[in-house]
Amino acid sequence: MKKDIKIPKVEGVYIAVVNEYNNIYKSQDWNAYIINDKNVDLEMVLIVTSGYSEEKTTSVFRKKIDKLPKKSYAKIELMQEDLFALNNTFKVSFFEGNTMFDKTYLFRKNTINLKALQSVPLMDVKGVLVK
Repeated sequence: MKKDIKIPKVEGVYIAVVNEYNNIYKSQDWNAYIINDKNVDLEMVLIVTSGYSEEKTTSVFRKKIDKLPKKSYAKIELMQEDLFALNNTFKVSFFEGNTMFDKTYLFRKNTINLKALQSVPLMDVKGVLVK
């Protein structure tokens, strides 16, 4: 029965959008990262991203990371600034041991901007963070 299904709460895994300098193209880029602030490795990390508003919907982007070591992070994607006018979702699923975890992270429209920057765990940079 549904009442017997236990869905574990995701803690210590974050999504951050960071504004950083790109040495190759000599530009400031916004990049999305997944951060594993746990003391255990995450396995088979699946990330599905999309953006939406009442009028627009973006295509779906998928990324798989076989293993995200403890206390580490990985780049998900480069984000175009046009996307910040949309709600952006990051649906993350992963295994911790034999248990599957799942969480949807939401950046509401216009919340990704230079005024919203804060410290990002493990990365020693400033960005927009969703826990």
